[in-house]
Amino acid sequence: MTTAPRPTAAAAARATTSPDAAAPVVEVRNLHKTYPAPNGSGGPKVAVDDVSFTVGPGEIFGILGPNGAGKTTTVECLAGLREADGGSVRVLGVDPQSRPELVRGALGVQLQESSLTDKITVEEALRLFASFYEAPADVEELLGLLDLAEHRRVAYAKLSGGQKQRLSIALALVGNPRVAILDELTTGLDPQARRATWDLVERVRDRGVTVLLVTHFMDEAERLCDRLVVIDAGRVVAEGSPAELIDALDDSRTLRLRVPADDHDLALHTLAGLADVEAIDVVRREIEVRGTRRVLPAVVLALAERDVVPDDVRTVSRSLEDVFVAVTGRTYDHAPDGTAAGTRTEGASR
Repeated sequence: MTTAPRPTAAAAARATTSPDAAAPVVEVRNLHKTYPAPNGSGGPKVAVDDVSFTVGPGEIFGILGPNGAGKTTTVECLAGLREADGGSVRVLGVDPQSRPELVRGALGVQLQESSLTDKITVEEALRLFASFYEAPADVEELLGLLDLAEHRRVAYAKLSGGQKQRLSIALALVGNPRVAILDELTTGLDPQARRATWDLVERVRDRGVTVLLVTHFMDEAERLCDRLVVIDAGRVVAEGSPAELIDALDDSRTLRLRVPADDHDLALHTLAGLADVEAIDVVRREIEVRGTRRVLPAVVLALAERDVVPDDVRTVSRSLEDVFVAVTGRTYDHAPDGTAAGTRTEGASR
C-alpha cells in the first residue's frame, strides 16, 4: 500500500482557490474592528462596525467613503494584515486571518502608505518581488502594461508621483494574483496622472483580475466601479452600482438656464407658475429650477409660449455625493486628513 504525498502549501493554495464562477471572490460578514483610545483616554475607537459585502469574479468593486471611515482597516483585515475583532472574511473561500499562506499567492495588495528604498530601480524592484513567488508574472509584460519600460533603470527616488503609483500597481500584480486590493492609488496625483491611472485599473481588470478599489474620490468610484459600498463612520450606508444608487434618489430633476437680460424677470414669473416646478433659485445670473421628472419639457414649452429663447439650458447631473448626503444627512468631506466627517445639511434626510 502506498501513501500519496502531502500537497505543498502552494498546491493547497491552487486547489483551495480554484476558479468557481458562481462563488464570490471576496466575502465580508459582520466585520468589526476597534482600536484602543490614544493615551488611554476615553473608550476604544470603533474603526469598522458590522461591515458586510461580497465581490464577484472580474468586478471592480469600490469601497468608498471619507477619510477615516474605516476603508483601509477593512481591506487590511481582508489581506490578513490586521486581526479582526469580530465577523468573518473570506478571499477565494479562505480565511486570510487564520490561513494567510493559502491566499498569499492569489492576492496582490497596493497599500496607501508604501515606499521603496531610494536607490532601487523600477526593474530591480519588480524582479526582487517576482522572486518571492512560485509562478510570478512576466516582468517585461508588466513593464509594458504599466508604461514603465522606458523607466526600468530609473531609481525609485527619481520617479514622479504617477510613476511611483504605476510601479506600486505593478508590484501588486507581480505575483499573478486573482484579486488585487488598490488603496487610495490616485491621492496626490494631478488630473492627467489620475486619468492615466484609471485607465490602468481597467486594463488590470481586463486581464481577469478582480479589483477592490479603496477611494475617497466620488468621481473615481463613479467612473471605475461596477458595484460599491459607501462606508461612513465604520458602517455601510449604501451598496449597489453607481447608477443604481443615483437612480434610487428622489425623482426630482434640476436644470439651469441662462436667458437674455431683458427676459430675465419674465422668465422667473413664467416658471414660478408651473405645476412641475418645485423651487427656483438664481445662481450667478443663471436660473436654477428643480422640479418633477417632466420639469425640462415643461420649462422649455412655457418659455417658448412667452417667446423667451434661452441662451443656454443644461441639466444638473446627480452624483454619488448626492447619495452620501441623502443617506447620512451630511455634506461629503474631501479633506485629506478626514478630521471632519462633514456638516449637517438642513433638510437632508438620514
